[in-house]
Amino acid sequence: MSTSQPLAIEVTDLHRNFGSLKAVDGISFEISAGTVVGFVGANGAGKTTTMRILATLDYPTRGVAKIGGIDVVQYPSQVRAKIGWMPDSFGRYPNMTVFEYLDFFSRALGFRGKDRMARVEDVMDFTDLGPLSARLVNTLSKGMSQRLCLGRALIHDPEVLILDEPAAGLDPKARVELKHLIRILAEEGKTVLISSHILSELSEMCDSLLFINEGRIIHHGSAENLKHNDSGTTVIKVETSEDPQKVIEWLQLSPHAKLLEGLKNGALLEVDSIDTTVISDLLKRMVQDGLPIVDFHREERKLEDAFIDILGKIESKKSIPAATVPSSPTPVSKS
Repeated sequence: MSTSQPLAIEVTDLHRNFGSLKAVDGISFEISAGTVVGFVGANGAGKTTTMRILATLDYPTRGVAKIGGIDVVQYPSQVRAKIGWMPDSFGRYPNMTVFEYLDFFSRALGFRGKDRMARVEDVMDFTDLGPLSARLVNTLSKGMSQRLCLGRALIHDPEVLILDEPAAGLDPKARVELKHLIRILAEEGKTVLISSHILSELSEMCDSLLFINEGRIIHHGSAENLKHNDSGTTVIKVETSEDPQKVIEWLQLSPHAKLLEGLKNGALLEVDSIDTTVISDLLKRMVQDGLPIVDFHREERKLEDAFIDILGKIESKKSIPAATVPSSPTPVSKS
């Protein structure tokens, strides 16, 4: 018997066309149950369209998408029982309080009596909306509104959460609170697919990242792997207690290292190796040559830079002209 984790989300050769526009262009990926995956891409890359298909709110042109092994097109009602959907914007009804809003959706999902009240109270406790229960929903701040939308998605205790740009427009405090809630949900074993433009925060929350561009998946892997430069070099940040010009002049004469950028109190340099022996020897020579080094550490690549690098490689491949292939002779039809 296989011991691998069951799949929470399966997408196979998924397409979605709007006329001549290919919003989703043959993507395939799998997400194991109990993991948090960040969905990354520019506006118009296909994130929201893919998420809407998974949430049974749109139909694919072709291809298959499954939640917990259930086809989203063939069995949408069964899929909706398994997912919690948090769109990037949602309706706020005037003259309805936070409690009434959550109670309404609890009723709509089939909860009755004590079970209904228990679900609403649990969700308000989890999202810290209890003190706001009597507030009108259309008077809430952006951060409070996002917590309310998350609460709505959690009413029926779904296995899979699909969150489209939940941190967009939030202030730093609200982003920290939202990130904390998502980590708790992950610890409870829920599967979370979350899209965002804030890559640094995704790296802290997510087990892996999906990059999408022009409707196609261009990367699926861990954030840690992306942070490490795959060019065979190491970027080092050096700080000094004196004039950084001494470090810059020293680097001009040093083997294995070159200056990338002069800093206010040091320099950013590139070592032509990932060998720790070479790197430690560089620091040793700096100290022996009398440079007043107060800090020396490896710089991880920013996820934004990794994303741009991947896009750059794709664009460079596009720019390479295809080999000219002689055209086949036109067959002669027989009358």
